[in-house]
Amino acid sequence: MVNNTDLVPIVDRLNTGRVLCIGDVMLDHYVYGQVERVSPEAPIPVLCIEREMKTLGGAGNVLRNLRALGAAPSFISVVGNDEAGREIGRLVEAQDGAEAHVLVQFQRTTTVKTRYIAGNQQLLRADRESSIPLDPHIREDLLRLARELVADHAVVIVSDYAKGVLTEGVALEIIRAAREAGAYVIVDPKGGDHIRYRGAHLLKPNRRELAHATGMPVATDLEIVEAARALIERCGFDAVLASLGAEGSVLVSADGTVHIQRTEVHEVYDVSGAGDTVVATVAAALAGGSNLADAARLANVAAGVVVSKIGTAIVYARELTAALNGRNLHAADKVVPRSHALDPVARWRRHGLKIGFTNGCFDLLHPGHVALLGQAKEACDRLVVGLNNDASTARLKGPRRPIQSESERAAVLASLSAVDLVVIFEEDTPMELIQEIRPQLLVKGDDYRLEEVVGAEFVRNSGGEVLLAKIVPGYSTTATIARLAS
Repeated sequence: MVNNTDLVPIVDRLNTGRVLCIGDVMLDHYVYGQVERVSPEAPIPVLCIEREMKTLGGAGNVLRNLRALGAAPSFISVVGNDEAGREIGRLVEAQDGAEAHVLVQFQRTTTVKTRYIAGNQQLLRADRESSIPLDPHIREDLLRLARELVADHAVVIVSDYAKGVLTEGVALEIIRAAREAGAYVIVDPKGGDHIRYRGAHLLKPNRRELAHATGMPVATDLEIVEAARALIERCGFDAVLASLGAEGSVLVSADGTVHIQRTEVHEVYDVSGAGDTVVATVAAALAGGSNLADAARLANVAAGVVVSKIGTAIVYARELTAALNGRNLHAADKVVPRSHALDPVARWRRHGLKIGFTNGCFDLLHPGHVALLGQAKEACDRLVVGLNNDASTARLKGPRRPIQSESERAAVLASLSAVDLVVIFEEDTPMELIQEIRPQLLVKGDDYRLEEVVGAEFVRNSGGEVLLAKIVPGYSTTATIARLAS
């Protein structure tokens, strides 16, 4: 077992530095359904579509990871004048705390990757894209923005997905401007011609990309190091961080070679987007004052966390801290800020899991609460609990409540196996949170009438159901407090 507890202080500093990400953004479009028959027109399955989801991909996923880690990112990319480009604009704008510049090129087609999925099986991926270079006006606008922003950022990420944003010398111009401004440059490369990244401080290829760029064998550790050194000598990089999947990573620089063993991963569900997580973590750590070796070690831990999630996922700072301290990742992931709640919910929905929701103050958790939560979990696959914050609890229960703070109440709820996610909200009712989460199941106690349940009409109109769980008599937080007072 690798001991990485010395990296915990670095996680605490991830929100102190600024990172600029420039590159190819794309729209990841997921179409989910079920296959029950074969088409009479051709020997192909017929997908009965049930739901769809869209999220940021490419450089956009790097941006999502930077925000999840707490870094203060800026973002520059280019989309086409089409609905996919407008959707990307909305998704980027939703990344609170990020300074985003999404330029629009009228003759460009926004890259969309559409995945058709039956259950957990991907049937087909259909890509719509254009890899044409930027037109002269957009190119100049992008480079002007880059030159203006690099001076205010400690680290610059060049995220190349070979969709045309960084071709025709654009990447080289960005690297040159960043180095002149004193920023550290990290490149996530594509293709075999890495001369176009000359002058970058750090290149982060995976094993396949390293082999493609050098034409050298990369089967053993020694071969990987030799290939990385050849790339450093040929292209003028300061260092190469080669990602090796389950084998960890290798950092090669003038200071020597560091072999970083992958931390323990109980189950690998999906490696999609793991490279974006590594780049974002290294960048945030360097921007926060870490040295490169420690930043690479932390990124290795982050990769181990993200591949244990289903789908293209992101890693939060609290998950890193939990992993470094050897705590259970699932428990650490349960209590999330409201701004981060939709990510795990969307991931569960993508995989056809039934999402339930209940809410309350849950002050001095008692057997009645436990019974309600147990009934709720029996009726769904994933249970989200909306928890009133301290201010709203005081408004609902009186100025002497709550007895326990919101963080203490959340921690107790998160310790229950029936609870999968705890989201603290500040309103008196959870209506806004219910509308954001869109649960298929809404649960309250049977001491409510259906028409009294907040969100019941919304959930039912959305095709969901409302469950009035059986209340266990004889338990009440108010009565418990009264007995203690007497």
